[in-house]
Amino acid sequence: MAIRVGRLFRRSGILIPLLVGLQAPTEIRAQEVIVPLQLSLSDPGARSMGFGGAFVGLADDATAAFANPAGLVQLLRPEVSIEGRSWSHSMPFTAGGRVEGLPSGVGIDTTVGLRTATSGYEAEGLSYVSLAYPRGTWSFALYRHQYADLGFSGETQGLYGGGSDCCQNRWFDQRMTSSLNIVNYGLSAAYRLSDKLSIGLGLAYFDASLIATGTEFRWDEDTIGSFFAPSSFLPARSVKTERLFVDDTDWTIAGGFLWRLSEDWTIGGVYRQGFEADIGTETTAGPANNLGAAPGEILFRATGIPFEFPDIYGVGFAYRHPDGRLTVSFQWDRVEYSDLPDSLRLDDQTIDDADELHLGAEYVFLGSTPIIALRLGAWLDPDHQMRATIDEPFIRAMLPAGDDETHYSAGLGVAMRRFQIDLALDFADRVDTVSLSAIYNF
Repeated sequence: MAIRVGRLFRRSGILIPLLVGLQAPTEIRAQEVIVPLQLSLSDPGARSMGFGGAFVGLADDATAAFANPAGLVQLLRPEVSIEGRSWSHSMPFTAGGRVEGLPSGVGIDTTVGLRTATSGYEAEGLSYVSLAYPRGTWSFALYRHQYADLGFSGETQGLYGGGSDCCQNRWFDQRMTSSLNIVNYGLSAAYRLSDKLSIGLGLAYFDASLIATGTEFRWDEDTIGSFFAPSSFLPARSVKTERLFVDDTDWTIAGGFLWRLSEDWTIGGVYRQGFEADIGTETTAGPANNLGAAPGEILFRATGIPFEFPDIYGVGFAYRHPDGRLTVSFQWDRVEYSDLPDSLRLDDQTIDDADELHLGAEYVFLGSTPIIALRLGAWLDPDHQMRATIDEPFIRAMLPAGDDETHYSAGLGVAMRRFQIDLALDFADRVDTVSLSAIYNF
């Protein structure tokens, strides 16, 4: 990953087809192996999650170091924050069916349209730890953030096209896996310009690791019966294997502001520029290839292909009732997803930029001991799935448009004199997340 300034995006559900033969010769790319990968990323902290991610206009705990560094000036004492998360992902992909034409009714060719399946992946562990230190008009914070921990595995077989008895077509079957891990380490600082306005800057170091593999297979035998039969994914019938690999680092920056409009209202803003990774690809021949190469021979290899993550702009408003019991927060994020295909110079697929809307509320029982807070939130995650823009049947089948997704969240906070515990849950069709965080100030 080239040294560059970059943004962190907090989304749920970005679908990135990893085309391992991006710049391979045409004869090798006759059918590309497409390995989908869903990124489900969010700002740290159970309190933020309970608000449905509408936190830029609040940014009133140590997780502001990531969400909006300008909010760090609101801290009165040094603060240690730690968070653990459990993630459950469900990644949809094309499993087979009909790209075009009607099914023949023979063997597994019985589906009108495409068949889909999902790949499940679960992970849990330490997701965030930070130390924030306010000093006069300045505040500083150090943090470590588990930005992504994702995996995928799937098989596509029996993907047919054509419509006449003489001209049926079956694309090579595929077996796909991927594993992604991204950790970032950050330093943030905030400065209070006045009683009403503060600004903040953040510097983060990203360490990204990705391995994605896709293998093409011919059906089990070169017979009509096998042509319409399920695939056993026999090693001797593999045509080629394509691998994508990333082991790279990048420096990124973020900036934000927090402005108290009145005693009850605040507005905050943040900008993060997407980080960049250098991708490597490799294509090796299989035993069943017809390219005149021995099994295991490298047909194509490339490194240093730039891959740029989206920039994000966010603006949030927060209202806090004078008695401190009720807080309502709203946030709009503009995510420039088109940076992804543009950086790869893909001319057969794209992603639309997206406008996310976040809304959350908190009610605090100030008379209780310890103090109890209840939170509810929701946010709209617009479709940002990579989709085909050309009429090539296979690409169109493997890269269909996605759907908008609505997330719902709920949270509970328990605050004592120097210690606070927060629990939150975020649920959607494709991603469920549970967060437990603790804050100690001294």
